[in-house]
Amino acid sequence: MFALSRVYTRALSRTTTRFAGPPPFLAETADPELGPTKEMNLFTAINDAMDISLASDPTAVLFGEDVGFGGVFRCSMDLQAKHGTNRVFNTPLAEQGILGFAVGLATNGINTIAEIQFADYIFPAFDQIVNEAAKYRYRSGNQFDCAKLTIRAPYGCVGHGGHYHSQSPEAYFAHTPGLKVVIPRSPIQAKGLLLACVNDPNPTIFFEPKYMYRSASEEVPIDFYEIPLGSAEVVREGSDITVVGYGSQFHVLRAACDMAKEQLGVDCELIDLRTILPWDEETIIESVKKTGRLVIAHEAPLTGGFAAEMAATIQEKAFLYLEAPVQRVCGYDMPFPMIYEPFYTPDKFKCFEAIKTAVNY
Repeated sequence: MFALSRVYTRALSRTTTRFAGPPPFLAETADPELGPTKEMNLFTAINDAMDISLASDPTAVLFGEDVGFGGVFRCSMDLQAKHGTNRVFNTPLAEQGILGFAVGLATNGINTIAEIQFADYIFPAFDQIVNEAAKYRYRSGNQFDCAKLTIRAPYGCVGHGGHYHSQSPEAYFAHTPGLKVVIPRSPIQAKGLLLACVNDPNPTIFFEPKYMYRSASEEVPIDFYEIPLGSAEVVREGSDITVVGYGSQFHVLRAACDMAKEQLGVDCELIDLRTILPWDEETIIESVKKTGRLVIAHEAPLTGGFAAEMAATIQEKAFLYLEAPVQRVCGYDMPFPMIYEPFYTPDKFKCFEAIKTAVNY
């Protein structure tokens, strides 16, 4: 019995890993006004944004665990060779120290980009982010600030990460006034949003969907450009239901919207939230007023997830326009599993069922 159990477990692990993660990435086209482009995947687009920041601002620094030789996901490849060991360097394995040091630099006017190797390990630095960086301007009566701080961290499912390398902690920080929280869906978005974070006059947290580091590739503008923070994007207009997500979950929702169109004839309005804090209430509310229905999806657990905040706001400000209850498709209220990851994450079938439920209500 024990031997059979081990065989079954290994087979299940291989099967679930194969089918884990979002659907295949579909490249988008950049605005022609942004100039010439070059093919980049997610991690090279992030690398390019940091390269531009380091080159354009002599005070800018980049540091974190293993950052000096390129980082575990290679996002900082060759940056130390280009900009020097005093500006791109490794730190000890001490997240509280990394962010404490980052806050000190940023409050002294140094443009600081700090990497936390996995978002799951950001919690030892929670006090430095929430009680120091976020409150620095407020507690000093706007005499001082921690504006020049950008915190980068890979988040979300990866196919085999388990409960210490797959979490989505954005909702913890969305509860903190003074921070901005951003999650991109693609290489084009990642470069523009990261450059906006680096130049924003507030401390920002930039969560990177690590499942997409290499799987997402598209033509990205070569020159400097920013994508405004706090602004959602209506990627696909529709009339029957509003569907909202961010990061890698956006691509799951895109596949669910395609299924809804093919099987139900439902016209979905698909929106990428992009910025979690401050989130673009106006765009979502106006869309719901048009469609009367809303589905929100994210990998983070259901209870206290950011979908709950969005649902509460829509209920308050667009209640009379709703034709059905807001549907939330989220991770379960449990630690992130390993071989059962495909059952835990909101896949296109769960999202499709939520769309169908709202439309048939």
